[in-house]
Amino acid sequence: MPPKKRPLLHTATVLTLLAGSAYLTVELRKDEQDKAPRAQAVTDTPLGGSASGEQRGQTWERLKNPDRTVLRGAGGQVLATFTDRSRTATLKGPSRTFSEAENTATKVVTEDWVRLMPEAWRAGAEKERWFKEWFRRYHGSQEDDLFAIAFQYITGAPAKKDERGVVYAGDAKFGPVNPDLAKHRGTPLLEQSDFFDYLGIPYTFRDGTAKRPEAARYRAVDCSGYMRLVFGYRARYPLAPADGKGDGLPRTANGMGRSQLGAEIIPLSGPAPWYERPQNIDVLQPGDLVFFKMDHHTGNRLDHVGLYLGPDTEGHKVFLSSRKEVNGPTIGDKGGVSRLDGNGFYAQLLRNAKRL
Repeated sequence: MPPKKRPLLHTATVLTLLAGSAYLTVELRKDEQDKAPRAQAVTDTPLGGSASGEQRGQTWERLKNPDRTVLRGAGGQVLATFTDRSRTATLKGPSRTFSEAENTATKVVTEDWVRLMPEAWRAGAEKERWFKEWFRRYHGSQEDDLFAIAFQYITGAPAKKDERGVVYAGDAKFGPVNPDLAKHRGTPLLEQSDFFDYLGIPYTFRDGTAKRPEAARYRAVDCSGYMRLVFGYRARYPLAPADGKGDGLPRTANGMGRSQLGAEIIPLSGPAPWYERPQNIDVLQPGDLVFFKMDHHTGNRLDHVGLYLGPDTEGHKVFLSSRKEVNGPTIGDKGGVSRLDGNGFYAQLLRNAKRL
């Protein structure tokens, strides 16, 4: 073979080897991704900005219904929303996809990152030191937010352990199997599994009340227990040991929905015990707690709570909750699609909403 062709052959060989190496690297990464939960995927880059709102043409604006402050970018787009009396903040960031393939084809693609601030918002808080420090840390951050945390408990989510060996995340059940269907009106799974039952550890609340888990409820949370696990144990929102006791997030959906915590986004209306379905749900913001009246056996009590995620890829307003039909947290369709719009099961039973 003529010498002048050898460099060509050498180059081709190197390129072939590099291509093969790149292919192997991609396949190995795919294999690792296949082992990871598909609940969250970041698909673009974070938005830039400063905590002061004075750079890049950013401005602060006050709005009503509900009273809130928004940070706008130079083009007028909303970069963040902070609601009076609420610690829940919604920040724009990289787009993510949340899905639950085992129970639904629904997918939520969102740029909203929902986080808890250390203090409740009030007009002018953007000038305060605590907020500037908090915002500097979290604006554009990809650290787990409330949505990422919540999806760590859906079907198939892998177990995560802390330094003590406690499983603090992973596929959650709704509750133990009902040993007496007749006594509990045919309910196949029992309610009353709280966050400490899921964790399997004793828990002492701020007022000194101590609770012990039931072994049969390990890795299980009912609807309100799930919200307490996500907002309270994981995101550190104060927790009350029971409804009407302490100043934290109450134990039940009814206690949460009727509490004075946070901002009332959709108030209860109409006569008890069923109340009325809200006429306008456009005021909802990702991260809101939504409450339902589902069972005539519970009198005038609200008996289900979920986390509003925003619109899915078909434009429907979707929520996440722990339910008996799927035996755990879901955005699924079994027992009624997880939509707040239209005339589906949950849409008709929605009664009020709160922004913690």
